Amino acid sequence: MSTPVLAVSEKKYIKGGSFLLENASPNDVFTPEDFTEEHRMIQQTIRDFVWEEVMPLLPQLEQQCKNSNFDVTVSLLHKAAELGILAADIPAKYEGGEMCKVSGMIGAEEVSVTGGFSVSLGGHIGIGTWPITYFGTPEQKAKYLPLLGQGKLLAAYALSEPGSGSDALGARTKAVLSEDGQHYILNGTKMWITNAGFADIFIVFCKIDGDKFSAFIVHRDSEGLHTGKEEDKIGIHSSSTRQLILENVKVPAENLLGEIGKGHLIAFGCLNFGRLKLGGSVVGAAKQVLKHCAQYSQERKQFDKPLCSFGAIKHKMGEMVARIYASESMAYRAAGLTDSILSGVEADDSATILKGVEEYAIECSIMKVYGSEMLDYVVDEGVQIYGGYGYSEEYPVARHYRDSRINRIFEGTNEINRLLVPGMLLKRAMKGELPLLPAVKKLMDEVLELPTFEEPVEGLLAAEQKLLENAKKIGLFIAGVAVQKYMNKIADEQEVMMAMSDITMDIFAMESSLLRTLKRVAKDGEAKSQTMIDATQVFINDAFGRVEMTARRILPRLAEGDTLRMYLATLKRFAKQTPVDTVELRQRLANRVTEVGGYPI
Repeated sequence: MSTPVLAVSEKKYIKGGSFLLENASPNDVFTPEDFTEEHRMIQQTIRDFVWEEVMPLLPQLEQQCKNSNFDVTVSLLHKAAELGILAADIPAKYEGGEMCKVSGMIGAEEVSVTGGFSVSLGGHIGIGTWPITYFGTPEQKAKYLPLLGQGKLLAAYALSEPGSGSDALGARTKAVLSEDGQHYILNGTKMWITNAGFADIFIVFCKIDGDKFSAFIVHRDSEGLHTGKEEDKIGIHSSSTRQLILENVKVPAENLLGEIGKGHLIAFGCLNFGRLKLGGSVVGAAKQVLKHCAQYSQERKQFDKPLCSFGAIKHKMGEMVARIYASESMAYRAAGLTDSILSGVEADDSATILKGVEEYAIECSIMKVYGSEMLDYVVDEGVQIYGGYGYSEEYPVARHYRDSRINRIFEGTNEINRLLVPGMLLKRAMKGELPLLPAVKKLMDEVLELPTFEEPVEGLLAAEQKLLENAKKIGLFIAGVAVQKYMNKIADEQEVMMAMSDITMDIFAMESSLLRTLKRVAKDGEAKSQTMIDATQVFINDAFGRVEMTARRILPRLAEGDTLRMYLATLKRFAKQTPVDTVELRQRLANRVTEVGGYPI
């Protein structure tokens, strides 16, 4: 696989989280319509590998956990290495592909249809390899990265423990330096370790002397290292998941990864990368389910009519398109932003790369939550479209239904990520990195002014642009009221924080869809962009309604009596909306789905 160019050639610095405060231009976002020829070559290479090599072996892959033999997965990972897929994120200096983030997103989307195998692949090239790529010493990189890229070593990431899932820093696994200073002695148990059944090396997080959270590169053949039995999981059956048991395991001191006590930087930095890529993988899986639904709904007849002719089914498929479109637009927007900020940065300049990805940590968390819940909606309605057959393992949507559920748990649960979104926004505001507080003050000043007469909006998607503008005002209004009431104790009000997060996520999704559509219209005209226009109108119409409802639900927590009535009046002022006929729009989207046999954009 050739080394791709960066997705965005012109470097334009856009602060993470600024979408809530500023109006972006369509030219500021990267979209799938901007793929270069090289992006499409990478896409085709990975697509061919998936459908020619992996999918024919899916029945064998799905049975591996039962016999605890992962030879098929290992064989496929070696084939992926021959194509350069395992070396995608490794710098060229260490025989890697040095891919841009858009290319990585494309790869994640294409592989996602394989379910558990995509988890095995991602566990190796992602969280298994990234810690060494971005935190390893030059000696560690030279020793491990070429072998990881060639598939001669396969990797796993060991962070979670039986007693500490979301509370990663509460790990009890302990490391103590030996008397001669040559080794660290590790003791503890890790839980839910992907690739544990066959990995050659593990990135193990523990606490040196019981309090300094750190990370080590630990080899499988180390004396005292064992793995438990395969977990009997709901889904992703073709991936290996086991406990990792460490009993007086001697790890060479030079295998310390990063600095002592700075393991959290490795853990959280890699999670940001993982959340970014998850945005692509959920989109790919959702598109595949929609494709299955398109085919089945045309073949299956009830009352002498194909399922796709019924309004209830059209509603489901039209809604699938709108939600997939929003998630896809967010994912490639975030990947493009990351590539833009990293343009010109040397591939082995780990500190700058990590800082660049961290800049968009808010957007990464949004994509993780929004995308995983979008996919859960799609697979759930996919089973419903299939009816009783959807509940049978003989039909494809059953596997997608099972495989989807884990996405809301790993890479940080959706609850944790929901709390992170407003938490990071407020933290940046307090540090002066994001002008959130001045924006809130400006809005509050506007609230005190008498309402002005608003001219009717005209032009393509002008009404949707106005809804987006008002959604941002509602988001700032709720943030301002919440901060004013709780001040520095707001983090303790999780229900308020999650409401703020839901509003913020809908705003990012609304804007990403709108900007992508306007960019396409400017290039190709309305006629060629009609499906995108329909999807955008459906999504923004409903998302704005969710923003209003979320604000209305949480305001009684923030005020009461006359103050609450005043706040509700303010909300009503910003929540004016003339709804569009989403029934017709969804019908048009559904008709396009059956016409093209799948995702129509």
